[in-house]
Amino acid sequence: MKSRLFRTSTIPMSLNILLKGQLQFLNKHYDVTAISGNDNFLSELKEREGIKIFDIEMQRKIAPFKDLKSLWRLYWYFRRERPLIVHSITPKAGLLTMIAGKMARVPIRIHTFTGLIFPSSTGLMQKLLINMDRLLCFCATNIYPEGKGVKSDLINYKITNKPLEIIGNGNINGIDEDYFDAKLYGSEEKNELRKKLEILESDFVFIFVGRLVRDKGIKELISAFLKFECSNVKAKMLLVGPFESELDPLDVETLKAIEERENIITVGFQQDVRPYFSISNALVFPSYREGFPNVVLQAGAMGLPCIVTDINGSNEIIIEGKNGIIIPVKDDVAIFNSMIKLSSDKDYYSLLKMNSHRMIISRYEQKKVWNAILERYKSLEKNV
Repeated sequence: MKSRLFRTSTIPMSLNILLKGQLQFLNKHYDVTAISGNDNFLSELKEREGIKIFDIEMQRKIAPFKDLKSLWRLYWYFRRERPLIVHSITPKAGLLTMIAGKMARVPIRIHTFTGLIFPSSTGLMQKLLINMDRLLCFCATNIYPEGKGVKSDLINYKITNKPLEIIGNGNINGIDEDYFDAKLYGSEEKNELRKKLEILESDFVFIFVGRLVRDKGIKELISAFLKFECSNVKAKMLLVGPFESELDPLDVETLKAIEERENIITVGFQQDVRPYFSISNALVFPSYREGFPNVVLQAGAMGLPCIVTDINGSNEIIIEGKNGIIIPVKDDVAIFNSMIKLSSDKDYYSLLKMNSHRMIISRYEQKKVWNAILERYKSLEKNV
C-alpha cells in the first residue's frame, strides 16, 4: 500500500500549472491528493494527473476568520487521512498547511518557498509577513528554497535556523523540452496567429507572460515600449496574462496606454503560451520579485533571449551576455536600452538566441527535477 502524499497551494491554478506532470509522476510512488480551492483548475488537475483532489478554500489575502476556517478544515482532514507527507507551495497555503500538519502530527511537513513577499514590503506589513514565515518554518520539518536568491533572503532576514537545501538546480518543476519546443510550430500556423493578432512577420515582437500587475514591472515595461515606438524599428509588445485590478492594480496611465496603443497587444490568460512564444523574438520580464520564474525557463527553452531584472531566480536562469540581459529593477530606461540592443544588434541577438535553448535544458530538464524530488521524499522517509 502506497503512503499518502498531500500537495497544497492557495489557489488550484498554482498546482495545475506549476506542477504540471509532476503529480502524475509522484502518483506512481505515493497516493497523491491535491488540496486547494474548488474550481475548474482543480478538476482539470484530477483528470490530467490521475490523482485525488480535496476542496479546501484558502484566501490569498490576510483574512483572519476565513483563514481559521481553512486551518480547521485542513487539520481535521489531516487527522482523518493520516498522510505521511504534506508538501505546500505558495505563502498562505504554506502557513496553514504547516500549522495544521504539526497539529495533526504529520511526520513529514515540507514547504517550498517559490518566492518571498516580505523583501519588497515595508513597515508593519513587512514585520507581519516575516513573522508569518517564521511561524511557517517553525511548524515545518523541512524547508526548500527555490533557488539561491530565495535561500539568501531566508538567511538574511533570519526566518529560520533549519537547514535550507536547494533541490536540483532550484526550479520547482523543471522544463519539458518536448513540450516547449519551437520546432512544433510551422510557418503556416505562425502566420495564421500573426494575422489574427495583426502582427507582421517583419515586426520585432517583445513578449511578456504573467499577471499584468504592478509587481511584475508592467508600468516600466509599457513606459519603455512607448519610448521604443519612437525608434525606427517596427515592433509589437505582446502581453499574455490576466489583469488583477483588486490585488495589485496598474495605474491609470499605464492601463490607458495598453488599451489605446495599437502596437501593444493583449490576449489575456492563455492555457497554452507556446504559440505566442513561437511568434516572438524576445521575452521581457521586468518583475520586482520572484522565486524562480517558470516563464523565463519556458521562453528560453523555446529559443528566446530574455531581458530580466536582477532578482531572485531570474538572475540564476539568465547569464548576462550569454542567453539574455540582466537589468536593474524599476528601470524603464534600462528596459528601453535592452530593447534597442536586441532589435538592432543582429550578431548579439543571434548569439543569445543560439545559446538560449541549450542553456535551459542542460540545467533544468524536467525528469531530472522530478527524480530529485522523489529521492528527497524517499530519503526523508528513512528517518520517520
